[in-house]
Amino acid sequence: MESRIDKIKQQLQSQGYKLTPQREATLRVLLENEEDHLSAEDVFMLVKDKAPEIGLATVYRTLELLTELHVVEKMNFGDGVARYDLRTDNNKHHHHHLICVQCGAMDEILEDWLGPLEERLELEFGFTVLDHRLDFQGICSRCRSKNDQQQPE
Repeated sequence: MESRIDKIKQQLQSQGYKLTPQREATLRVLLENEEDHLSAEDVFMLVKDKAPEIGLATVYRTLELLTELHVVEKMNFGDGVARYDLRTDNNKHHHHHLICVQCGAMDEILEDWLGPLEERLELEFGFTVLDHRLDFQGICSRCRSKNDQQQPE
């Protein structure tokens, strides 16, 4: 975790920003909850445990700054709530999501399935893709199992 914080600190400094204690507390919460897709309010509640003096507006400003610097990805899954996800060094592109419309669960696809399509776009249209995101909405296997169990035979 410390090496990732150091790397993000360097990113901030290269753009003229400092890693303030509030920004560091926010980053630590994002790193500790990397598997979750936290809303700004979720981040605020978790940061408040570490830094009780921090305000919601500071968390919002920090998340927006980290989004501008491409440290985090701001996502909206169609429910009107912005969520934040750390970008990783090993992914050229953001990962993809399977979103259950029944329970709201989000599963991730870490492989980049769109590489061949990007190459085709480059060849056929001269279009260089810088980033993409793919979200699938449907019913997860857990809800399907529950639905199957509830069906009368």
